[in-house]
Amino acid sequence: MAAKETLVMKFGGTSVGSADALVKAAQIVKDARAEYSRVVVITSAMSGVTNLLLDSASRAANGSVESLPAAESTLREKHFSAADSLIKDESLRESTKREIDSLIRALVDLCKAIAVLGEASPRAMDAVASLGERMSVRLLEAVIASAVIKSKAIESTAFIITNAHYQNAHPDFKITTEKTRAVLNPLLDEGIVVVTTGFIGATPEGGITTLGRGGSDYSAAIIGSVLPANDVWIWTDVDGVMTTDPRIVPSARTLPEITYSEIAELAYYGAKVLHPKTIRPVVDAGIGLRICNTFNPSHPGTRLIANTPFDSKARNGPQIVKAVTAIRSQRLITIEGRGMLGVPGVAARAFGAVASTKTSVPLITQASSEQSICFAVPSEAAEQVINALQNVFADEIKDEDIDRVWMTEDVSIITVVGVGMRHTPGVSGLVFTQLGDSDINIFAIAQGSSEVSISMVVDAADTESAVKALHGLIVASSKV
Repeated sequence: MAAKETLVMKFGGTSVGSADALVKAAQIVKDARAEYSRVVVITSAMSGVTNLLLDSASRAANGSVESLPAAESTLREKHFSAADSLIKDESLRESTKREIDSLIRALVDLCKAIAVLGEASPRAMDAVASLGERMSVRLLEAVIASAVIKSKAIESTAFIITNAHYQNAHPDFKITTEKTRAVLNPLLDEGIVVVTTGFIGATPEGGITTLGRGGSDYSAAIIGSVLPANDVWIWTDVDGVMTTDPRIVPSARTLPEITYSEIAELAYYGAKVLHPKTIRPVVDAGIGLRICNTFNPSHPGTRLIANTPFDSKARNGPQIVKAVTAIRSQRLITIEGRGMLGVPGVAARAFGAVASTKTSVPLITQASSEQSICFAVPSEAAEQVINALQNVFADEIKDEDIDRVWMTEDVSIITVVGVGMRHTPGVSGLVFTQLGDSDINIFAIAQGSSEVSISMVVDAADTESAVKALHGLIVASSKV
């Protein structure tokens, strides 16, 4: 049987986080190379490294560099111990360690410069954050080469070109397509496995940018879509997308398939398996995506499939409710007042104020009387958002057109997801009955226009009970 053409594989931090994990990753690459003629491997930083890098930079910005020697030691131990145990060729092992050591020394230099300046600019933070992937790519490529696989390490800054929005950069897909094909195709056509960095790109002038935390998934989608690849596989430390968090519901199971719209909702509403930006490039390119477990590679994982018409009469057809997620540590903020009734622009001004604080709003609801607007924000941003709103509406509050701007204590957003909900009458009733039967009060409700999800805000103390109660609907809906 002829080999399939192009496969892009991304390995997450835990999948390259130890010598044992690196061995498994190299074997997965070797097995894939037997099936696909062209393979691109994308690596995250080793688990824990990015946090260590950013913490070092943050401390330096506050004038403290005392922790740098310990950070240096940790980084060397983590990378060098894996290199010493896995890279048999002495010349390759020593050259790999030298390159990693130069990146560790670059961290020290950057942090000392940040300490002198007394601040860390977004550009400086991206330069620091990129170092984890840049170390990891050299280590993983050497381990793959040690498994007698022809490979080459290339930093993605050579072909993923972005704007200068440091810490959350957006790729220029036209230039990125041209450069990715020009840089990677000659190597892939020679049968060389390309090992590259996730999470990072570069401006046209060469400044290193990052795609946002968790952006290695996005890197895989970008590279897969522009080559284009036949398939993108995301290797992580779980068996795929699960019906809910197994730490809350031990009986949670892996979903064999999930649609584009379902995974988009799950990624947005707290499922950690896939970065939210990953979906669009894959959908637009019409390529396959699979989420699988580095530590259980024989498991089929979860495959992303195109949205298809829901057939409620199909035998063993799709479940109505597929998954339940929870976003914790949120606050509900409410703007209320009789003077808001019929006044245009209140919502625009409110969310303009929120945007000025660079805060994301995962849920919004408004009373039909237009006398209140309610939305959720992360707890750590709530005080800042309240202050911004009070400043924007100072005149209205003074004139009593707005009675008050206030926030709750911590709450959680619980979301049920399933494409079958769109076509099944009474799902909302089932959801609310399930929570009511468990004595769980709902503070706010929102349903997207796609009708693929329903989100409810509950007290933080009720989070686990709500997830357990709603997970019961998954079993029930699978029997419909």
